[in-house]
Amino acid sequence: MIYLIFAYFCLSMIGITVMALTRKNPVHAVMWLLLLFLHVAVVYLFLNAEFLAMVQVIVYAGAILVMFLFTIFFLGAKELTKEKRYTQVWEGRLLIGLAMTATGIVTFSVASPSYRGKYTIEYIEKVGNVKSVGEMLFNEYSLAFLMLGVILLVPMVAVGLIARRPR
Repeated sequence: MIYLIFAYFCLSMIGITVMALTRKNPVHAVMWLLLLFLHVAVVYLFLNAEFLAMVQVIVYAGAILVMFLFTIFFLGAKELTKEKRYTQVWEGRLLIGLAMTATGIVTFSVASPSYRGKYTIEYIEKVGNVKSVGEMLFNEYSLAFLMLGVILLVPMVAVGLIARRPR
């Protein structure tokens, strides 16, 4: 029974993604993204990653979607342009689909599921999810974490400068 519920959430995420990508109204697309982020959080719960599920809801469903909505309202985008893009041509769709399929085949044929690192299931059960994520983030990936902070600072400064500029 649990597999059927998991399969429902995984398949519905594909449908929700298609709905988000095909909406002409950007606000409707963001609302579909909200539903997608909530489904991803439920899948994290099925995978016993409670911390990631809460981060998904708080950061993505909360902060990122609010930022998307503010950007849409700030730019005044009522509807997306109806010009013909390369993804509306069947050759473009076929090329993108083949590229994604080839990438997936190569990735899954090279990946080895037998790798065991320091953070095994037994270790995570012993110290807890949040502590193991914190140890990994602030010990092994501290430089990447600091670089991410700088990368996120640049668009915030840019938005402030754009908002301050006289019209």
